[in-house]
Amino acid sequence: MNNNKVPAKTNVRYLILSMIFLVTIFNYVDRATLSIAAPILRKDLGFDAVSMGIAFSAFGWAYTGMQIPGGIILDRFGSRLVLGISLILWSVLTFLQGFVDMFSSALLALFVLRFLMGIAESPAFPANNRLTVMWFPRHERGMATAIFQSAQYAALAVFTPIMLWLLSTWGWQHVFFFTGGAGILIGLLWFFVVQEPRKHKRVNQAELDYIESGGGLPSIGDAPTPFSWSQIKAIGANRMMLGIYLGQFCLTSITWFFLTWFPTYLIEAKGMTILKVGIAAAIPAVAGCLGGIVGGTWSDWMLRRGFSLTAARKTPIISGLLLSSSIIVANYVQSVPLIIAVMSLAFFAKGVGNLGWCIVGDVSPKHALGISGGMFNLCGNLASIVTPIAIGLMINKFGSFDWALVYVAAMGLLGAFAYLVIVGRLRRLDSDGPAMPGVKANRAVAGSKQS
Repeated sequence: MNNNKVPAKTNVRYLILSMIFLVTIFNYVDRATLSIAAPILRKDLGFDAVSMGIAFSAFGWAYTGMQIPGGIILDRFGSRLVLGISLILWSVLTFLQGFVDMFSSALLALFVLRFLMGIAESPAFPANNRLTVMWFPRHERGMATAIFQSAQYAALAVFTPIMLWLLSTWGWQHVFFFTGGAGILIGLLWFFVVQEPRKHKRVNQAELDYIESGGGLPSIGDAPTPFSWSQIKAIGANRMMLGIYLGQFCLTSITWFFLTWFPTYLIEAKGMTILKVGIAAAIPAVAGCLGGIVGGTWSDWMLRRGFSLTAARKTPIISGLLLSSSIIVANYVQSVPLIIAVMSLAFFAKGVGNLGWCIVGDVSPKHALGISGGMFNLCGNLASIVTPIAIGLMINKFGSFDWALVYVAAMGLLGAFAYLVIVGRLRRLDSDGPAMPGVKANRAVAGSKQS
């Protein structure tokens, strides 16, 4: 009898992924609270479309501006601590938005609270990406990324009906009270469950070896990473990264239409009641969730079948972005079921193409994942500023949502162009060494430009 049998590897990485998924759900639920409350809140507080667009954009100004500082903090203090504190802070700020009608300037109070919420949420997706790279080998990372990315659709699908019920039954204030309170409780749970790989008590060496042998990076959280301006310069000067950034801006523009103006579109442009919108708005979100799973599965399947990293990651992204432009068909149909079907197809396609974070994990410098993710999210979430205001201006000028849908469709086409023409071959920027300071950074950039 062999008493030296090697123990089977643990699967703690799936527990970590489930927590990332749960936190990301409330990351997006809290972002969507204002769009859910907007139809009633606008009337109660006397906001016109432009004022509502400004309120929608407040989150984006702070969230976008804090991406690089948030990435630096993330590399310095680690994903567990930074994301846990962030979750509790943004949940408290969400809760407080239920009291904005008590201020003399409700618009100013709402803008300030949404702005502060943007600061608090800024490290969230770079932290998700960093944890995924630490906990998952490359051939599982497409699916892992797709799962935590699909949380945004699950958030809309599950919680839109709940929040609209709260809105119609108890008033818009309770939308903020419910989501903010739930987020605080989940933040406390996070600290009990989540840890970085080599510090987690439940993981064994077999699982760590499996992750590392498959291209995962379980050791990057062992020590803080010093900040270097040369890292930002080298990443920002790289053509591949610039194309990825543009593609993410386009994809995020589609997301922010659904996160901000979509419920208002169904009510004001299509004459639906609030309770019916709760069901109708959930259907595209379910389709987006399914699309995310399809995209991640497709990408990982291509890797396992021997396709290059470039082909395996870019094929679902380009296909999804091209198909998402089908949203423009909604301008030419009147039937509400057909409109929901068109929106569902567009959101499904957007989900298929939502692998940008996976690519960032594949190509970023190993010891600058926080900074690189912050730069990526900064560029992508410029859309959170531009899209709500641009659509608000279009509604005010043209009196309809037609041009808004043209704008969203154009973003899908531009994003596909970025990945087809600008990005080129995918490769990790610091493939010649463990970091990117000085000469090694320049050599990595030069090498990727030649590829």
